Amino acid sequence: MPRNAFTIGGQSIAPGEARTIDLPVSRLSDHTPVTMSVHVVHGRREGPTLFVSAAVHGDEVIGVEIARRLLRQPQLDSLRGTLLVVPIVNTFGFLNNSRYMPDRRDLNRSFPGSEGGSLAARLANLFMTEIVARSDFGIDLHSAAIHRTNMPQIRVSASSQQTLDRARAFGAPIVVRAKLREGSLRAAARDTGCDILLYEAGEALRFDEFSARVGASGILRVMHEMGMIGAKGLGRRRITPMNCASSHWLRAPAGGLMRSFREVGEGVEAGTLLAAVSDPFGENEIEIAADTTAVILGRATMPIVNEGDAIYHLAPVETDPETRMARLAAEIEADPMFDEDEIL
Repeated sequence: MPRNAFTIGGQSIAPGEARTIDLPVSRLSDHTPVTMSVHVVHGRREGPTLFVSAAVHGDEVIGVEIARRLLRQPQLDSLRGTLLVVPIVNTFGFLNNSRYMPDRRDLNRSFPGSEGGSLAARLANLFMTEIVARSDFGIDLHSAAIHRTNMPQIRVSASSQQTLDRARAFGAPIVVRAKLREGSLRAAARDTGCDILLYEAGEALRFDEFSARVGASGILRVMHEMGMIGAKGLGRRRITPMNCASSHWLRAPAGGLMRSFREVGEGVEAGTLLAAVSDPFGENEIEIAADTTAVILGRATMPIVNEGDAIYHLAPVETDPETRMARLAAEIEADPMFDEDEIL
């Protein structure tokens, strides 16, 4: 029995066809139309529907690059099921190099949105009705906020063993159990029965080759786990992700100039010196130490800090993190998925 066409935005995509559909969002004040573009790959064979989204925060551009690389992969030619890729959800923020919508609303606190609400609410509603409602699973791509950087990591809050298996299959160095936030895409999608993996890596307004490769490879691995593509071209992953049940931020005890001594991905023990904050004259200096044995998930990159600023993001671990992360780095270096000849 032949497979049915996939319908979105009032248009039909035949089995075996790939096409970009522009979903109308609004018009700017000068009457310029704004759309949310989704690239649909509708496989010839039956299978699940997966969405991949990026730039929900407009300045988090690493996900846009990951989406571009994903759409170039030859494995998509023999896709089972349907892949929906939205490289830029928040077009307004992307054009303005901004995290936010034009009214300074955070789109990732505006889900599920509403058809007649604010601009952010309307865009959130469009994404939920046109993308999430048609999908069985999702992967949302993010980076750290501006003036911060993140180690590649998967954040998951799923109670489903299947979703946790997909988080591990992604192959990021760290899997963090993170609570759902009200108004987030993850929370709204969960309420509809569509679980999401959230990938965090790198920093706002920057490309990071390592983060891009981990992200593109990870999506392909999840697609293989879901039965959407075969194993050909994926390579064999030797890394077992480190699982962290929680994470927390260390904050600046005073304002001043911060000197950082440890980088993301490093393992530290309780008492390890992470940074020092001093006044511009160097008369007073406060050292900041790790409060637990942990791996550094993220850190502030801005050397000018105010009292209370988040500066180091730590995920407590029970094993020796220094040894674990050193082994992890060596495994990543040796992994054929990261050969220069295998450009993703």
